[in-house]
Amino acid sequence: MNIPGRLLGVVAGLALLAGSALAQQKGPARYGEEDKPKTPSEIAAEKEAERAYQRSLGNIPQQQKSDPWGTMRGDSAPPKAAAKTPAKPKSAEGGAK
Repeated sequence: MNIPGRLLGVVAGLALLAGSALAQQKGPARYGEEDKPKTPSEIAAEKEAERAYQRSLGNIPQQQKSDPWGTMRGDSAPPKAAAKTPAKPKSAEGGAK
């Protein structure tokens, strides 16, 4: 390649990078600005929305624990929860004196 072609490629690459960097800098959101104080009606609306949310959580039924692989295990295999409880070893110190 010749020098003007390489120069044009470098300029085009820099323009692409600069364009995306510029897009990240500009925007309507100004971080660091303080929020405007809320009006009493906005505060009351937020409290009511929170109460409604909490009430709606009470309407959700409790989920039953399921064992999707339970039918795949044989009858001789113990459930996984029972298999996790190891027997406690007897200690010599706690014996009768």
